[in-house]
Amino acid sequence: MVCIMDILTRFERTRLISARSFQLSLGAPPLIKTEKGETMLDVAKRELLEKKIPLAVLRRFPSGEVNKINP
Repeated sequence: MVCIMDILTRFERTRLISARSFQLSLGAPPLIKTEKGETMLDVAKRELLEKKIPLAVLRRFPSGEVNKINP
């Protein structure tokens, strides 16, 4: 069962894909099998969809609580 707090917003998804694309452009190895002609943006999107992206989202709340989400 998925907790509503673990669902990424469109802004969080965009930030994860952007950060991972940047890492790939700097030479980080992809964590999925890539196909010829696939862009780094495509690879980052697929890594997120396949839940293999090596990044996490930290949500900070006014109460001081921090929620870590591993997509």
